Amino acid sequence: MTAMTNTATRVLLGVRGMSRDAGTGVAAALTALPGVSRATPDEGQIEVHYDPSQLTVMDLVRAVRRQGFLAGML
Repeated sequence: MTAMTNTATRVLLGVRGMSRDAGTGVAAALTALPGVSRATPDEGQIEVHYDPSQLTVMDLVRAVRRQGFLAGML
């Protein structure tokens, strides 16, 4: 049995018009994705730790868009 290695990659996404409160819901949507270990919202941005073997940055951006916000990598 092999141990899972920690290969998390950190990305900062800019999210247009997202308040810190709205960011809580966006963070919940992101952490629900398989491969996302952490999502920390702030005013207008969200820091995401994810496994690049499971997701791309575009997958993360699409998940944010599904929450009603425009997003892009900072």
